[in-house]
Amino acid sequence: MNALEMSGVGKRYKGFALENVNLALPEGCILGLIGENGAGKTTLIKLLLGMAQGKGEIRVLGRNIRREGAAIRQETGVVLDEACFPEGLDALQVNRVLRDTYTHWREDEFFRLLKRLSLPERKPFKEFSRGMKMKLAIAAALSHEAKLLILDEPTGGLDPIVRDEILDLFYDFTRDAGHSILISSHIVTDLEKLCDYVAFLHQGRLLFLEEKDALLERYGVVRCSKAECAAFAPGTVRGMREGAYGVEALCERALLPRGVACTRPSVEDVIVLTAKEGLK
Repeated sequence: MNALEMSGVGKRYKGFALENVNLALPEGCILGLIGENGAGKTTLIKLLLGMAQGKGEIRVLGRNIRREGAAIRQETGVVLDEACFPEGLDALQVNRVLRDTYTHWREDEFFRLLKRLSLPERKPFKEFSRGMKMKLAIAAALSHEAKLLILDEPTGGLDPIVRDEILDLFYDFTRDAGHSILISSHIVTDLEKLCDYVAFLHQGRLLFLEEKDALLERYGVVRCSKAECAAFAPGTVRGMREGAYGVEALCERALLPRGVACTRPSVEDVIVLTAKEGLK
């Protein structure tokens, strides 16, 4: 079963269009959604959450988002790039509000996470640092028996220690084979450590959605002259950038001539070099 399915999804604004996105997230997996500012990541997440209306079909946990949005929200934990709780509330009051909001709210789990994340129970939200705000939002998302987490830049602007702490929580969440995560982030190194699948959204188009390990095995980075690069068979080079001493080319390993040296790319290499060409 897929935790999430999108078919022909799109949305138009003045000066921007999200075009024909087809995407699936298998149950029990983590999908990293990557793209530059303005690529359409937040628009895609808003469509997924029913916060915006567009074309195409979206199914979350086997349900249609337009017809069963209320039921989906009970089983979905959401963390947006700005944690939003009333500024005067403290964590104890947040607990009281959310236990009346979610059918399966687990007060014991919420307070366990507060302790694990060193969050105060009586300090007003307005006095929290950004890292504390994100920790509280994540604790809330993990405390109502959600099967799917939808995370929009949950580690943005946080120091490395806090980021690692939060990534550990996500690892723990997906130890249950019925739990899945869609996470959008600019921090590609976090996604490379965490994700099973990578989706790259560029200028409103989904350029690829692939299993991370297969993606990194498929490509190699070749450093050579531009003339040497031009001599490769058609389809070998998927993107490249020029420097003072030659080119750095993202190549299909299987199509490279025998004896050509290449190195394993990072996910960031694949993203940056693919974006240079805008290839599918």
